[in-house]
Amino acid sequence: MHVMAGAAEGGAENIMLESVLALAETDLAQHVVTRPDNAFRIQKFREAGIGVDVAAFNNSWPFPTQRVIADAIKQFEPDVIEYWMGRAGQFAPKQYRTRSIGWYGGYYKLARFKNCEWHVGLTIDLLRHIREQGVSDERSAIVHTYADFTGADPASRKALNTPEDAPVALALARLHEKKGLDTLLDATAKIDGLYVWIAGEGPLEQELKAHCARLGLDDRVRFLGWRNDRGALLAACDVVAFPSRYEPFGTVTVDAWAGSRPLVAADAVGPAAYVKDGVNGLLIPKNDVDALVDALRKVVTDKDLAAKLVAGGRASYEAQFTKAVFQRDSIALYEKIAAHAGPFAG
Repeated sequence: MHVMAGAAEGGAENIMLESVLALAETDLAQHVVTRPDNAFRIQKFREAGIGVDVAAFNNSWPFPTQRVIADAIKQFEPDVIEYWMGRAGQFAPKQYRTRSIGWYGGYYKLARFKNCEWHVGLTIDLLRHIREQGVSDERSAIVHTYADFTGADPASRKALNTPEDAPVALALARLHEKKGLDTLLDATAKIDGLYVWIAGEGPLEQELKAHCARLGLDDRVRFLGWRNDRGALLAACDVVAFPSRYEPFGTVTVDAWAGSRPLVAADAVGPAAYVKDGVNGLLIPKNDVDALVDALRKVVTDKDLAAKLVAGGRASYEAQFTKAVFQRDSIALYEKIAAHAGPFAG
């Protein structure tokens, strides 16, 4: 059973959705408890034959949500219960601690998962963070995310008011200060002819659009809002720009590799742990406009370099981030937990 109380949209929320759908392709029976504010996600679960209950996850008045979770557990009788992110973890009933997992997509405090005996991190550094808080190696693990864009047709450049022959940089990011999108706009102003697609929503939307206008970039920058067609956008772009100032991991890295697109990433802790400069991407200093300009120019003008980065990224993807690897590692962890917890006894 999966419990997720995240935002209506976001990177971690996408990971949860795609993880559950990947597991639905195995013989694993699943049930979801989540918030009601994303009809697309709930529809996808139900189309996959997965039962869904909704709850408010209101910390100020937790009792209705606690009741929904308790009823879902009693009816579904799960071998394993996975709490996706800290807010969901705070609603974990203590009587099911031996079969409960806390999932870390960020540097959450262990206290949020006090009723979870098991802890899983999305990255190498998140696993370090979990263990440094006192969780044993035996009760903690890493399960990487995955991406799969097989069969995705390119998005229409015409529909996005973009010339067919123009170089396009794609940014998949929440419109937040942490994502460094102002740096990308500043860099774009220095690269003649570069178009930029920014797919995401967030609190800085108006500020970023105003900055774009000040730089005279309204004719070359497209704010696309939240998109559920990442594969189509990747297939239609030339380079993925990932200038985040703060990033525990950043699924954009895996998206670029899976979509066979060259990646330019800032050296936030997450990308820096996986991107090897000049091998599977170009890694640049955070907040460095000139370094971003140089890297983007290199990728869009040097086809041999772009091809090398795509090949290196694809190799990294095949080694750690395919759907098959995710399914294998997830099920192995679930089987270990189920064996430890024993049959569901109510």
